[in-house]
Amino acid sequence: MVALSWLSLLGACPMKVAFIGLGTMGTPMALNLLAAGHHLTVHNRSRDRELPLVEAGAQRADTPAAAAQEADITITCVSDTPDVEAVILGPTGIITGAQPDSLVIDMSTISPTTTRHIATRLMDQKIAMLDAPVSGGSEGAKNGTLSIMVGGEAEQLDTAMPVLQAMGKTITHVGPIGAGQTTKAINQIVVAGTFWAVAEGLALGLKAELDMEKVVQAVGGGAAGSWAFTNRSGNMLKNNYPLGFRMRLHRKDLLIALETARELGLPLPMAAYVEQIESGLIAQGFGDEDMSAIARCLREMGGI
Repeated sequence: MVALSWLSLLGACPMKVAFIGLGTMGTPMALNLLAAGHHLTVHNRSRDRELPLVEAGAQRADTPAAAAQEADITITCVSDTPDVEAVILGPTGIITGAQPDSLVIDMSTISPTTTRHIATRLMDQKIAMLDAPVSGGSEGAKNGTLSIMVGGEAEQLDTAMPVLQAMGKTITHVGPIGAGQTTKAINQIVVAGTFWAVAEGLALGLKAELDMEKVVQAVGGGAAGSWAFTNRSGNMLKNNYPLGFRMRLHRKDLLIALETARELGLPLPMAAYVEQIESGLIAQGFGDEDMSAIARCLREMGGI
C-alpha cells in the first residue's frame, strides 16, 4: 500500500479515479495517482498489467464501463485513435458506465477531430471531457514531471487539477476540446526534427572520428542543447536503443500531425520525411525500439 501522501497531509479530498491503459506511460502515471492518495480503479486490455497496481493498492475492474461506474474522473491512456473510441464509446465503454456530471480525461495521443466527436457523444450523456496528452517520455511519467497539454472547459480543468498535478509538472490549458491534441501534434513535429538533427550531427562526428564524449559536452552546453541531445545522444552513439518511447507510436503521432496539417492546408516536409524514415525502420523490425533508433538509418547510409 502507498504511504501517507502530500494530498492527505494538506487536507485535500482524495478523488475516485479510474485509469484505463497501463502501458509504458500509463502504469507509472497511475502509480503516481496512488502515491498522491487518490482512490484508484484500473483496467487494461492485457489484464496481467493490472497486477502491479493492485499490489500498490488499486482495485481492478473487468471493463472500462465497470471502472468508470463510481469514478469522479476516468482517465484513458491507450495507443491509438480506434483504441480510445473503443474504450470510451464501445459496448462496454466508459460511456455505458460513467455517471452524469463525471469527467473523462483522455491522455492518449489521437486525432483532434475524433476527440471532438467523442466529447460530443459524452456530453449527450452529461459527461464532460478534457483532452490532455502528455510529453516527457517514460522518465517524466515515472517522476511525475510530465508536460500536460489540456483542451476543454476551464471549469473542468479546475476539477481535474489535483489529479493532473500528481502526474505532471507543467499543466497548460491550451484551448477548447481538441486543442490539447493539436498541441501534442506540434510537440511531436518538433520532437521529430530535433531527434533527426541530433542523429545527423552525431553521425558527422562519428564519421570524422572525433572524441564524441567531448563533442557531446561541447554541443550540449550550447545553443544546440536539448532534451533529446541530453537524454538520447548516448543511445545513438552506442547504437543501442532501450525503450523510452516506441518508434511505432511516434510514427503514429506524426501521421496524426500530418493529417491535421492536411486538413488545414499546411505542408510539413520535415515531418513527412522523418515519418518515411520511421516507416522504413519499422518495416525492418525496429518499431518497438526507442524512437532514437532513427539514428540507425544514418549509420547505415554513412557506413558507420
